[in-house]
Amino acid sequence: MKVINQTKNTLICPKVEIADTIVSRLVGLLNRETLSEDEGLIITQCRCIHMFFMRFAIDALFVNKNNQVIGAVKNIKPFRLSPYFFTSSYVVELAVGAIEKSQTQRGDKISTEE
Repeated sequence: MKVINQTKNTLICPKVEIADTIVSRLVGLLNRETLSEDEGLIITQCRCIHMFFMRFAIDALFVNKNNQVIGAVKNIKPFRLSPYFFTSSYVVELAVGAIEKSQTQRGDKISTEE
């Protein structure tokens, strides 16, 4: 599945997986050593992420139920917390640089496609 910025008509990530179970949401990217620039993870029911025990930094897009970006956090380093986004429905975790490369910002509308 890929994530697209509909507002800017740019590709955010060509290959994302979805973490939508309790276990997959809890594990997230913790079992990974790296994240390539064409990979990402969508974590459902998520308003904040932690980077405890992570081995690499990531970018994160927090998205509301209308698929509008309400938070774009670049380069979250290991052992840090993201800000809390009260109206976030899900988060898209991406390789560092993906937000800047796709020119995604707060207010943009995103979509997923097979």
